[in-house]
Amino acid sequence: VQLQASGGGLVQAGGYLRLSCVASRSIFSFRAVSWYRQAPGKERELIAGISAGGDTNYEDSVKGRFTISRDRAKNTVYLQMNSLGPEDTAVYYCRGDIGWIVWGRGTLVTVSS
Repeated sequence: VQLQASGGGLVQAGGYLRLSCVASRSIFSFRAVSWYRQAPGKERELIAGISAGGDTNYEDSVKGRFTISRDRAKNTVYLQMNSLGPEDTAVYYCRGDIGWIVWGRGTLVTVSS
């Protein structure tokens, strides 16, 4: 089982990006899929997650700005990120719980001020 994250890049403050996490099998076979990020010099943190049942959760600093969603047909979980600020600069990772934990490779998001 593999997860592949993409969609990172350089964006100006106030801008937006959409990250994608493509799974090598049905996204609904995962108990949950989450997005984490790791900023320079900081620990990796959970920022958003979606359960198999569709329940979502967000870290406080991204509530109202980020939205996690999924597309069954594309085996993909998305992270729509709006109103980006320099504090959102980090490497973003997707993580799947399929009975064991699977991590995708990170995608770098850089927000310039």
